[in-house]
Amino acid sequence: MKNESGEASVEEENQEQPKEAGKFIKVKKFTFIMGIFLLIFLTAGITTIALTFGDEKVESLAPDKHSEFEKLFSTYDTIKGNYYKDIDEDKLVDGAINGMIKSLDDPYSAYMDKKEASSFHESISSSFEGIGAEIQEQDGHIAVVSPIKGSPAEKAGIKPNDIVLSVDGKSVKGLSSSEAVLKIRGEKGTKVKLTISRAGETDPIEFTIKRDTIPIETVYAEMLDDGVAKIQVTSFSEHTVDELKTSLEEMSKKDMKGLVLDLRGNPGGLLDQAIDMASLFIPNGEVVLQVENRSGKKEVYKSNNDGALKKVPVVVLIDDGSASASEIVAAAVRESADIPLVGVKSFGKGTVQTAEDFDDGSNFKYTAAKWLTPDGNWIHKKGIKPDIEVKLPDYASLPYISPDKELKASDSSSEVKAAEKMLKEAGHDPGKIDGFFDEDTTNAVKAFQRDQKIKETGIIKDDTTVKLMQVIRDKILENDTQLKKAVEVVKKDIK
Repeated sequence: MKNESGEASVEEENQEQPKEAGKFIKVKKFTFIMGIFLLIFLTAGITTIALTFGDEKVESLAPDKHSEFEKLFSTYDTIKGNYYKDIDEDKLVDGAINGMIKSLDDPYSAYMDKKEASSFHESISSSFEGIGAEIQEQDGHIAVVSPIKGSPAEKAGIKPNDIVLSVDGKSVKGLSSSEAVLKIRGEKGTKVKLTISRAGETDPIEFTIKRDTIPIETVYAEMLDDGVAKIQVTSFSEHTVDELKTSLEEMSKKDMKGLVLDLRGNPGGLLDQAIDMASLFIPNGEVVLQVENRSGKKEVYKSNNDGALKKVPVVVLIDDGSASASEIVAAAVRESADIPLVGVKSFGKGTVQTAEDFDDGSNFKYTAAKWLTPDGNWIHKKGIKPDIEVKLPDYASLPYISPDKELKASDSSSEVKAAEKMLKEAGHDPGKIDGFFDEDTTNAVKAFQRDQKIKETGIIKDDTTVKLMQVIRDKILENDTQLKKAVEVVKKDIK
């Protein structure tokens, strides 16, 4: 059994045994949905059956004691006996389980067939092939939680809260997150076309992204000026805390005097890793989080800090891509260790999922509980407001322009307007920013192409588009207003 705190297609650890992170319980499908597989026995004339689970005996699962299954039995028998074509019984059972879970109307609960389950397991392994974006089903749509750092999705310009309308021209509306993942993932070197709807954009945006190997390296450390270290954690997988400890030790050897823990764009992951990570910064015995089941019973998890790591001033960075496990850490360190949060409001996922494997390789996960902050707050669909709100510059929100699309003189579109803004930020004045590709725009494009040693065509396409967006990304990194504020706050506490 594996619990997850950040979804999309991966995440959390059992609320009662959070350290059992790599162990999935294998269960038979009739154990999960007894009535469905009982059909096979009923059609053979058997009406009573006893099953044994350890020392516990469960008797008489016949319809008279489980009348809620009668419609299901009848439907199965009718289809099996009278449908005009031969049926795949396994597929029929899979559909029944899938329908049951979908009826929960919960974007974090899902049934996965063998292929989908394999993809689920890859999400917490050492690497997988795809575009590197965490997604979730949201009100019948597929929404991006966050792209993975350094992934093709991030480089292409995929952003948190983007809605995926179609994959390779086929609509994904109504699909589960695991079904959508299978369509988006693929072999390294192949391409996938995503059509995205983005808030603030009138028209859908098309992305053509080349798939690559996505390594699950989750911790990136660097020493900034004046002894301030920055450590970015991009997700919570099986070895994240070990990676973080190693990075902290490396930074300590470089005379770390303060730390910025960057959880921006972190979609979450395994609950046990979130608990152990928060414990590194919270005094031993202080509350990390509470997990509450449907009866209201709360399980309280406390810090197991052994005091081995060097204590320095810490600030945590969050944004709208910080979800679930990263929100657990952010809330815990603020409420139990008085560590300030800088950035913008987080995503807002306050539930815990449990995942279980069937013995045929399929899998299902369901929401088993909700988690609360140390002070008992439930942040679900609300997010966490930072102590110090800092936004990135406006140009950080400029939309993606597909390199495959040609923008040239006399064109008029939202893409042209975005390109004009990019050109201006890149130091080349396109004249009036109005979405019309006029002579001033052409001259600005040629000047940009000269600077970048690209053939001067005055047309925005291919290399010109890629270079233009890269210049903007570099400028965002150079002028990371959120990081600058976090460093400023940390330095005030360095003695």
